Amino acid sequence: MTEQNPDQPALQAPTSGRTNKRLPSKWLWMVLVLLLLLIAVFQTTDLIGDHGSANVASWLLAFLAVVTLAVWFLLLSGYRRRVRALSLIGVLLSIGVAAVLFRVERISGELVPEFAFRFALKPDERMPWPAPGGFARKPNAPVDLLTATPLDFPQFLGPGRNASVDHVELARDWATRPARLVWKREIGAGWSAFSAVNGFAVTMEQRGELEMVTCYRIDTGELEWAHATAARYDAISGGVGPRSTPTIHEGLVYALGATGHLLCLDGATGKCRWRKNLLKEYGVSPEEESATLPWARSNSPLIADDLVIVPAGGPKQGRKVSLAAYNKQTGDLVWEGGNRQISYSSPALATLAGVRQILSVNEDSASAHDVTTGRVLWEHPWPAHSNADPNVSQPVAVGGDRVLLSKGYGQGAALLQIGRSADGAFTVQTLWKNPKVLRTKFANVAVRDGYAYGLSDGILECVDLQTGQRIWKDGRYRHGQILGVAGLVLVLAESGEVVLVEASPERPNRVLGRFQAIEGMTWNNIALYGPYLLVRNAEQAACYELPVEASL
Repeated sequence: MTEQNPDQPALQAPTSGRTNKRLPSKWLWMVLVLLLLLIAVFQTTDLIGDHGSANVASWLLAFLAVVTLAVWFLLLSGYRRRVRALSLIGVLLSIGVAAVLFRVERISGELVPEFAFRFALKPDERMPWPAPGGFARKPNAPVDLLTATPLDFPQFLGPGRNASVDHVELARDWATRPARLVWKREIGAGWSAFSAVNGFAVTMEQRGELEMVTCYRIDTGELEWAHATAARYDAISGGVGPRSTPTIHEGLVYALGATGHLLCLDGATGKCRWRKNLLKEYGVSPEEESATLPWARSNSPLIADDLVIVPAGGPKQGRKVSLAAYNKQTGDLVWEGGNRQISYSSPALATLAGVRQILSVNEDSASAHDVTTGRVLWEHPWPAHSNADPNVSQPVAVGGDRVLLSKGYGQGAALLQIGRSADGAFTVQTLWKNPKVLRTKFANVAVRDGYAYGLSDGILECVDLQTGQRIWKDGRYRHGQILGVAGLVLVLAESGEVVLVEASPERPNRVLGRFQAIEGMTWNNIALYGPYLLVRNAEQAACYELPVEASL
């Protein structure tokens, strides 16, 4: 037996810069596994009822997992204090540098953030600006928006404001007859769509500090005129710029900006005929407007007889007006109807139970109004909050005195039957309500032969209007837009891809053709002027000539 020399130091095991390191305990593993399982459930099932909400829940759970690991590392891991302190400082510095160098540029329809270099100009800020309040006019041939043609697409969602066009017969074979690019160009920011009349297309866009109504030639993409208003809307959740679509009527252009500027412009020159500031008209401060309508005014003006009709709104604690009607020539107020806060939907005309009326989806209800007086004819609850889970989709008259309502955020769709009682009063009966179908969020539906087609939480879906039951659901296009075209469905995906699908209950998502039309996140609606497809997003606009079956 060897005796150790008391003058020599005892032998020690080598160290690796840490003391008393402990592996994660059983409870930590259980918490992490549970959080990961919940994320997997939210991402692969319909438990929450909305993909965007599921993504938010998943982000929160992932954050909780990171926090759990951080708490273990800082308090329970056993690493030396210096190692833990330096690690914490390194992480905090990295987060700080990232926050300084990058910004959230936008949030997708499924609530996924996109980042950009903080000090870079936004695309709209790099575009040329005309003078505020003025207009620019190119010395080309006169712009004629007064002459109507059978090809016209003069307002939001088309001639009938119902996301359907029946006078164009598109070819079904895009492999041998592909779409032809007519032009592609940069455009100012915004989610407005094109309206098209007599070879000209009008939209709204943001260029720097100016909100603009612009007119382009459909055959060349040249800018013909632009009218500018000193106004800007910019929010992370909703992006930059205007979001409603101008209405072209009898040579005039009616446009509603994101911050409440209602304009009537001369279609030949872009000069202003009259204007209204709805926030001032109805006593709403910009701060209160942002809190009440955080995605900004998105309502496209409706023309009915001699009136232009828009949702009006009002202060949170004051008088609210569902709809306001102005004389389309003079801008004089003619009537006000309803007392509900507004949504992001647009009014539409319909004839129900033998009476011509204006349909409106408000913040928390659907209503119908007399065309000449604005009087509420009937109202039906349609719950929502314009600052949280808003109503955006259009009401659709589907024949037989029925109205289809649809909504995202897990609410789905309902079909209403409108009737009259013996004393003449209107009656409303819910034929069916299904929270699992047509969760359209900020898209709309196209109806054909008793079936409704729509992007339900980003997936194309066919629903039987008689029963409210899903026939099929297939093809993930995220939060894009659709247009029904004589037995077909044109889909403009959120990615900017255009897809042609057969509108058939027997054939789920039968894709007939597709092509990448524009780049970037695309929420804007489609316009179809004869064979000419007009698409845009917040950075690009393009025109394509689509193959057709018959001459137009």
